[in-house]
Amino acid sequence: MAPDHPTLPPVRLPSDAELARDALAAPLLTRAVRLARWAGPETRVGAGGELVEEQLPAAAEALGLAGDEDGEAYASEAWRVAVDTGLVEIHDPEDADDADDADEADSAEDAGGAEGAGHEGPGGDGGEEAGTVTVGENLGLLTAGSPQDVLAVWLDGFEAVFSDAAAPYIDDLDALVGPDGEIDFEALDWDPEGEAEFLEGVLGNLYLLTVSEGGAGEGPVPLPALAASMVVPDDMSEPTDDVLEQVSDAMMRLDEQFRILEPIGLVEYQPVDEALMVEEGEQGTESAAPFDDEDVSRYGMVRLTPLGLYGVRARMLEAGLTAPAVGELAGKGAEVLLDGLAHYPQAAARAETAGWLAARDAATAARELLAAARGADAGAPLRRLHVQQALSLVGPDAEPAVREVLDDRELGGLARVWLAERGATDIPAPPEAMIFWLAVDTIAAHLDADGDLEELQDLIEGLTGRHGGFFDEVWRVDHPATADVLDAMGRLHRDKPSAKEARKAAFKARSRG
Repeated sequence: MAPDHPTLPPVRLPSDAELARDALAAPLLTRAVRLARWAGPETRVGAGGELVEEQLPAAAEALGLAGDEDGEAYASEAWRVAVDTGLVEIHDPEDADDADDADEADSAEDAGGAEGAGHEGPGGDGGEEAGTVTVGENLGLLTAGSPQDVLAVWLDGFEAVFSDAAAPYIDDLDALVGPDGEIDFEALDWDPEGEAEFLEGVLGNLYLLTVSEGGAGEGPVPLPALAASMVVPDDMSEPTDDVLEQVSDAMMRLDEQFRILEPIGLVEYQPVDEALMVEEGEQGTESAAPFDDEDVSRYGMVRLTPLGLYGVRARMLEAGLTAPAVGELAGKGAEVLLDGLAHYPQAAARAETAGWLAARDAATAARELLAAARGADAGAPLRRLHVQQALSLVGPDAEPAVREVLDDRELGGLARVWLAERGATDIPAPPEAMIFWLAVDTIAAHLDADGDLEELQDLIEGLTGRHGGFFDEVWRVDHPATADVLDAMGRLHRDKPSAKEARKAAFKARSRG
């Protein structure tokens, strides 16, 4: 994907150790581990590494599913994951032949030197038997490796299950196999890349709905809403019957796909009510009516687990997207922290800042933040706003560092605000020029933050109402954003005479510049 995609909202993830425990508890990975430990010299696999049909009953029994009608299907699925994650290694006929050839060559070279030494005949130990398996090195990582090792294995499993979920359900595979032994994809009418992109988009939308401020959070998302996010055009106010039918088709696809993705621990899924599908089938497709809001859960509900958020984010990062996680800036400098916070919602910004502050003493943190807040670039006002918010989390030990900038034109205003909020009584009165400079800087920061409109209007009107003759003086402020701020005040001020004064002041500021 293109690297110029917008930055996604930050996600709050548990520790790697907690995520690793969730990964080990995922039903599908648990079954894959059990089969890897069950497999032995007598285990036989087909050309693609799959368990041969005769082995499936024993595999199902090893999983405790001997009497389950789906036991063999579960065993087959778990075995594929064991293979794809390196929990077992497959030794096919070519491997065995190559090993035998190498042993024979070595024996020929050594024949005169040590009679009989190191040479095994056909049927000896010169190579694994064709179509057999051995334990893979990744199996040991799940018990002796680090949390990161466990998560790497789980990500391989997620990748395998994702591929399964994007593949079509085939009733009669033999009918689609051509003379060359390959599947005829044209006859299948299946676009592998298109299906993978669709599922990738669905998981991306689910991720965004989960991490966005005011989104689903930890709650489930109705399947109709998720399907509609992939089908209904953004500019369509009322979906047509044709679009509603496409949403319904997408829901049925997603119902199958989430059933496949749930056992790997990616999602918690409440499937579509089968009785509902019978009801709609009896009504016919012409009744593409809106979904029943009163019982939307019947249409399916899905949520990404913390492990699912981790997995989807990993895929996004691999695709080149910027998908931050709260806590990853704790070891960075103040400049990097403030640049990152520019994209964070308020709650996430506060959590990220608290983590950053926890790694430093109060005075050092305050000095680093204040130094990074300086500047006349377009992003500087928002940096200073974030510094003011960060300093609200710092204890009294930061006071000496804050007092050091009382005479600084850019920082003296916020330093006085910090001291006043802590009840200091010996705060020097600010020069009038600093008062107006701070007003312009504060409004510029809030304009850049793209916050609530009504709150911004309240801020503007509060600042102008606090200072008599505000617009007669503010246009003279030597701040890069003065004219732009006054333009915005002229648009946003709810008092028409004041708005007019702001526009006149903006004209003066530009003429002065």
